[in-house]
Amino acid sequence: MYLLQQAPRTVWDEIFFRNVGEETPEMNRKIVAAAAAALTGAGLVTAVALTPSASAGQTVTASDQVQSEIVAAMARDLKISPDQARTRLADEQKAAYTDSALKTRLGPSYGGSWLDAAGSKLTVAVTDAALEGTVRAAGATPKTVARSSAQLDAAKLSLDTKGSTAPKSVPGWYVDVASNSIVVLAHTGGEAAAKSWATASGVRADAVRVETSNESPVPLIDVIGGNAYTFGSGRCSIGFSVEGGFVTAGHCGTTGTRTSNPSGSVAGSTFPGNDYAWVRVDAGNTPRGLVNRYPGTVPVAGSQEAAIGASVCRSGSTTGWHCGTIQQKNASVSYPQGTVTGLTRTNACAEPGDSGGSWLAGDQAQGVTSGGSGNCTSGGTFYFQPVSVILSVYGLKLVTSGSNPPSSTTTTPTNTTSNPPTGTWAAGTTYAAGATVTYNGVSYRALQGHTAQAGWEPPNVPALWARA
Repeated sequence: MYLLQQAPRTVWDEIFFRNVGEETPEMNRKIVAAAAAALTGAGLVTAVALTPSASAGQTVTASDQVQSEIVAAMARDLKISPDQARTRLADEQKAAYTDSALKTRLGPSYGGSWLDAAGSKLTVAVTDAALEGTVRAAGATPKTVARSSAQLDAAKLSLDTKGSTAPKSVPGWYVDVASNSIVVLAHTGGEAAAKSWATASGVRADAVRVETSNESPVPLIDVIGGNAYTFGSGRCSIGFSVEGGFVTAGHCGTTGTRTSNPSGSVAGSTFPGNDYAWVRVDAGNTPRGLVNRYPGTVPVAGSQEAAIGASVCRSGSTTGWHCGTIQQKNASVSYPQGTVTGLTRTNACAEPGDSGGSWLAGDQAQGVTSGGSGNCTSGGTFYFQPVSVILSVYGLKLVTSGSNPPSSTTTTPTNTTSNPPTGTWAAGTTYAAGATVTYNGVSYRALQGHTAQAGWEPPNVPALWARA
């Protein structure tokens, strides 16, 4: 249980110095490329069919090459064939938009969703069996459950508020929509104490499931996602560019900390509790909608949230580019420095020097590396802070490169009056759970994190907004 900090000479330095005789075989292996392609909307299916091999009269484009690299990375890390990787990418993109549309249509009966191991079958939980037909009509498999997604989140919030009293044998807890329960992790021998703590915190016993775990998560400090930056004697990573600077992990520097390469100052930082920060860069530094993929770059087209079970790839200077799947969302982790809530739990490996780095699903920004337990040799469990929360909390706008993802075709604007609505709510804005807005003179509170779209005005989507 310790902060992972490397010596001043970094892996990033090794990449820059590789042309002067200092490159090593190990570093060569770690910077082998594998990256997410700029694939959005209907263009995804067409793009994934391309290969980098050009026949007579054809030209291999940069987009083709990038697509080949993400397919290779997924095939390597998920242990599937390239054709299976292409199919999976298409299925997962479709599932993301299907789930987004169903959240709105199901309202308070929405119980969460997840993909199967192959990433091809989307299951959507509902608390009202009468809505199963709605789920089937959208192309997903329904499952009737006892608790809605909002109820599960509320139950977990009870544990979050008592995080400081959690037994030392409890490394974390999370919402598990597939089992319709709150999972509390416990080290061997600590299961009874974990159960007792959860129920004493106000969560019904039948909603809690204790799982034995050997996790001992720690923040993965001193990392790089797109480019490296330093602060004092430490080094961390740029997660994603935003207008005026970049976002990163909160444990990578407190508010006011000066940074170098790029130069700037930490404008906001939270850790523990959450693990996010943003750096306002000095004049002369230009944020771009790109992430390093060792070598080359991946374009960032937006921040559409991927589903549980979807593939996700992570960039970091220690281990390069690695892929895995999203296992759970809204997880809480007990670090030595305190509990961090609202994290996404994955099996994409990371090691010391990877903290703060970028997580992508295709070309969609997902989050920044927080910490984990394990390594890229033995595997383990790793966490990232969702980028939507960071953007919402600090009022930031993601810098993108390329087209934005299409909105769901199942939603339509409902404001048909000649006068535009008044208030602070705006389509295209990313809101975190708990964010407040006004719409036509009424205040609303966000029930779950999402990116607003036309047709999702607060009074029209009770699954997303409640009167404040």
